[in-house]
Amino acid sequence: MTSSYRQPGVVLTDHRFTVPLDHARPDGETIELYAREAVAGDKAGQDLPWLLYLQGGPGFGANRFVGRPAWLDRALRDYRVLLLDQRGTGGSTPATRQTLPLRGGPAEQAEYLTHFRADSIVRDCEAIRPRLTGGVPWTVLGQSFGGFCTVSYLSLAPEGLNTAVVTGGLPSLDAHADDVYRAAYPRVERKVAAHYARYPQDVERARRIADHLLTHDVVLPGGHRLTVEAFQSLGLMLGASDGSHRLHFLLEDAFVRTPGGPELSDAFQEQVRGLLSYAGHPLYALVHESIYGQDARPTAWAAERVRAEFPQFDAAKAIAGDAPVLFTGETVHPWMFETDPALRPLRETAELLAARTDWQPLYDAARLAANEVPVAAAVYHDDMYVDTAHSLRTARAVRGLRTWVTDEFEHDGLRAGAPRVLDRLLALTRDEA
Repeated sequence: MTSSYRQPGVVLTDHRFTVPLDHARPDGETIELYAREAVAGDKAGQDLPWLLYLQGGPGFGANRFVGRPAWLDRALRDYRVLLLDQRGTGGSTPATRQTLPLRGGPAEQAEYLTHFRADSIVRDCEAIRPRLTGGVPWTVLGQSFGGFCTVSYLSLAPEGLNTAVVTGGLPSLDAHADDVYRAAYPRVERKVAAHYARYPQDVERARRIADHLLTHDVVLPGGHRLTVEAFQSLGLMLGASDGSHRLHFLLEDAFVRTPGGPELSDAFQEQVRGLLSYAGHPLYALVHESIYGQDARPTAWAAERVRAEFPQFDAAKAIAGDAPVLFTGETVHPWMFETDPALRPLRETAELLAARTDWQPLYDAARLAANEVPVAAAVYHDDMYVDTAHSLRTARAVRGLRTWVTDEFEHDGLRAGAPRVLDRLLALTRDEA
């Protein structure tokens, strides 16, 4: 069943599809997928090629655009766009603390979530493509984790693709999660140093907040415990084009005077709660490290274990040694399943996923080496979220893949640089650049 409606300059249509939970068992249990079709208002009746957008994540539904902002405006000049909520997100059978108990206990939940990685997402796309395009291959635009899914698409079902475009999302084909985070912490440290160089006053502000959290038990509105490690994780913002500025504004008025002495202000706490809570995207925390699982080795809380190799990220030691407090980046830790009310009921499920030893490969190196699909990728120089060296090594492993390596944008270049970024990459796939 579909329904259509209008926004300024665009006609939107809601689509719902039923697909197998496990594509290896097509006659087994099913789940529902939701996707929103967008087409330019003056082209709604035209026979346009399709562009499938795969959102970054994992665990986030597709963008809810109003009108034709950012890259969507450029895409709508040539395409009918499908904004897919990947399985477990948005309107696609969401996986949360509220819904997962329907599966049973932690063991059943963990087994269920093994079907929420890139390989299953690609199979979903191939299941719905014939229903929309009549079997014609489509163009795929993958942002961040959506790019990981795109490389899986090229590995598993290249016959479904006319063109592939990746922004900030060329994954390593063979790196274990340990390798990913071992490369990540030095990048994060560089981003923090750049932030403090831009806003030197934030060095003392961050130290003061961290010191307060080390000596006080702070519970945010909604029950989220603000530990010093949770505060450090706000460094996730530093990978975005405006992230350093947003972090600075967050820190500048953190404290207020009260009859009992300085306290973290309600305004600061409310902003932090919104930034730290996984209530809207719990799947991100649950399966984040499993997107790197491809063999018999468990991910085993890789980000937490590898962090111990970088003692400069220990806030207590930094304060004791009069050093800057370092923020962290895109990492998931076991303590998050204790501090965040949206994740607490899922702690045992997360532990079982972290211990799993039967992950299947997500990429086919031989098939990628023989690739015939036109592919272009934006690789952001010193991207905080996706290692540049890993991305370039993968680019060399995919036959015909053309890269645009740039330091003009951060990881969110598709948003910040649109429509120029999409224009450049589409031109590369057509050998026009």
